[in-house]
Amino acid sequence: MKIKLPNKLTITFSSIALSSMFGLATAIAADQPKAEDLVGNVYGGIHGLHIQTDDERLMTADPLSDMDYGNGFGGEVGYRWLPSTEFRFNYSKFSLTSANDGYDEPDGASTAIDVLYFPNNKNFYLLTGVNNLDIGNSQISGNLGAGYRYYLSERSAIYFEGKANYQFSEHYDEFTSQIGFVYFFGDNAKPVVLSKPVKLAVEKKIVVPDTDKDGVVDNKDQCANTPLIDKVDFTGCTLFTNRIVTKQLLVNFDHNKAIVKPQYDAEITAIADILSENKTVSLTIEGHTSRLGSDAYNKVLSQKRANAIINLLINKHGIDASRLSAVGYGEERLINPDNSSTAHRENRRIEAKIEISYKEAIKR
Repeated sequence: MKIKLPNKLTITFSSIALSSMFGLATAIAADQPKAEDLVGNVYGGIHGLHIQTDDERLMTADPLSDMDYGNGFGGEVGYRWLPSTEFRFNYSKFSLTSANDGYDEPDGASTAIDVLYFPNNKNFYLLTGVNNLDIGNSQISGNLGAGYRYYLSERSAIYFEGKANYQFSEHYDEFTSQIGFVYFFGDNAKPVVLSKPVKLAVEKKIVVPDTDKDGVVDNKDQCANTPLIDKVDFTGCTLFTNRIVTKQLLVNFDHNKAIVKPQYDAEITAIADILSENKTVSLTIEGHTSRLGSDAYNKVLSQKRANAIINLLINKHGIDASRLSAVGYGEERLINPDNSSTAHRENRRIEAKIEISYKEAIKR
């Protein structure tokens, strides 16, 4: 990559522009806006531009037709994204001048998209971006530079900047400088400060008690003395949720027997307790056998096994017989279809399932 310093004409143009800017800035007293106040605002502007072209750019095939510099003008649109960052679209038209007399002087154009970074969120900024330089043909360049912005008011500013452009395909490098004016659109108004304090009337606050401490005052509480651990609704009443409790009973029998063995007393008692506490719940006992024996015999045997559980619930635990029913399925519903002693032992059984749905208070 070639590194080329600006020529005397470029330096002169830049010096005049910079001197003009600071002269105008000194003559006009302005309030610098805060960077935070500019965030989210769009601005537009106009500018004058000077470009110093690469010495190897030619107007024609003649080696003596190399370009020298160009001057022009353009416009821009920008957006303040963060206190430290702006995005800008910049378009310029310029007329080019040959280093030697006798050649037609073509026009050129520059279309750039830049990111401006303000290190201290004030006037000085760095910039980088891409630039489509149309000098004979369109060529994409990368650019890097710096500038200074002076605010004339909270909405307007003048600026001066310079940047180097490097064209990737032909490896040209150019230097551009521009001076411009920008105007911010949007609301940067400062908050209004009242010169005199305003006295506000203080209303006397009436305190309504909440006796049960549930968060609902007494004059709106429809359920007094709710437990402190309960969650309540806007009327002060406990909130409930439906809870389902499932209890299963499985009792196995010896071969060809319908006698309930003592080892199942605790499980049968647990079922009886649930039935005692829930008077509206009914229960069906299902009796089953293994595959040994005839279907007719197994039907009778399974019914006897189911009835044996019913008799215990009625006679030992006092459950109303109208709430209980028994059905014998014989060998219709084997849980283990194998023809083995283990399978026969698992299939000789009764089964019962009880589900209780009740309301449970939601806790805080």
